[in-house]
Amino acid sequence: MPPGDTGNGRGQPRGGPDEAGPEAGARRRTRSVLRASWWSGRAGALAAWAKAFHAGLETRFPVITRLVDRMLSVNIFDSATRLAAQCFLTAIPLIFVIAAYAPTAVRDQLVGSVSAVFGLSGASKAQLEQAFSPTSNELKQATGVVGGLMVLLSATAVSRAMQRLCKRAWQIPRAGTKIAPWRWVAWIGLWLGVLVMQEPLRKGFGLGAWLGVPLTLVTLTSLWWWTQHLLLGGLIGWRPLLPGAVITAIASTCLSLTAHFYMPRALNRALTEYGSAGSVFVLLSWLIVVCVAVAIGISVGAVLAQEPFLAHRLGTPTSSPGGAVRR
Repeated sequence: MPPGDTGNGRGQPRGGPDEAGPEAGARRRTRSVLRASWWSGRAGALAAWAKAFHAGLETRFPVITRLVDRMLSVNIFDSATRLAAQCFLTAIPLIFVIAAYAPTAVRDQLVGSVSAVFGLSGASKAQLEQAFSPTSNELKQATGVVGGLMVLLSATAVSRAMQRLCKRAWQIPRAGTKIAPWRWVAWIGLWLGVLVMQEPLRKGFGLGAWLGVPLTLVTLTSLWWWTQHLLLGGLIGWRPLLPGAVITAIASTCLSLTAHFYMPRALNRALTEYGSAGSVFVLLSWLIVVCVAVAIGISVGAVLAQEPFLAHRLGTPTSSPGGAVRR
């Protein structure tokens, strides 16, 4: 066969002119991309790479990878949004109940405390005072004792949402871990009592913010410590719950200080431009931010308490009630 003859007698490469050169390679690649097998292979390769990358990170940075895994399992933003929505839906009926039945001194104290928490002034504070203003007997008759009790019972939806968050953070399964319902009511009652005392607490009982800020931090640490223990039904000991309480209290205190600079301006502007609907949006947005901080703080505390360095010092159990092994 003469040189250059590839078998077709015309000097063309075997297989025809359509299968030679860079254009043919491009066409073959295009046909491959259109096949489901090609995409399946690529997805498998990407999944294998992701697993190897995760394993490498877990070896080098075990705490960080466990934190990320816990955040994903808790579903931080979904849990926080649900919790914020429940808080908001609970707050409005409670305002009417308190306005109808609470003594004047309690109403005035609550107005001052809410104003102290958010730093309210101007139109937003005036609207709050109007909501808690003394009411006639018509509102009491419309609300009724039974209606007030139903509002308090429905408020336990917030307790249940917080309980689910704590269980997810500590990887406690739902099956076999029932919690007594009275804990939901007790949690709501204590938080209402603490809310009423926020004004004197933040002012350091008249001595100033230099005492008020540390007192607020200590109070919130105690509250979040007790919250986890109460809503988990004592399934986790006191000491392992302390890191989450401290982290959540620090985050809550920082957000509370930030609220004094943001909330008054935002609420007054929203009331001026959009009316009450604007204030609803601002309050709900701020509640979501606070609940995200709470969800992150409790989850991070749970992971840190299960790390070997702290686990044997805090007495953290190696497995959750129900058999879910903690890493």
